[in-house]
Amino acid sequence: MNNTLGGRIAELLAQLNMTQRELAEKVDVTEVSMSRYIKGDRVPKGPVIANIATALHTTTDYLLNGNSSESGDFESEYYMIHRLIAKNASKMTSKQRRELINALLESEE
Repeated sequence: MNNTLGGRIAELLAQLNMTQRELAEKVDVTEVSMSRYIKGDRVPKGPVIANIATALHTTTDYLLNGNSSESGDFESEYYMIHRLIAKNASKMTSKQRRELINALLESEE
């Protein structure tokens, strides 16, 4: 199922333990619309896809084409991650900030 836009959204929802309703609220669409995107009955417009990607911590390229950033180069991944963190830092909880810092520090060991 993850070879479609809806399948990839559903897969990421499961990985993040997020409901369709929660995603719809974050993206500012109705739950019915989100359900239709996931089922493949409807295709979201560009700005909605971008908001879905941000909410699911992924890229629009992955949602649309299934292209994983794992094959991408470090520089582009770094700037994408940097942009996401900067954009969402004010929304992060103290626990999320500590986890992010710990992940960075663990990589130095």
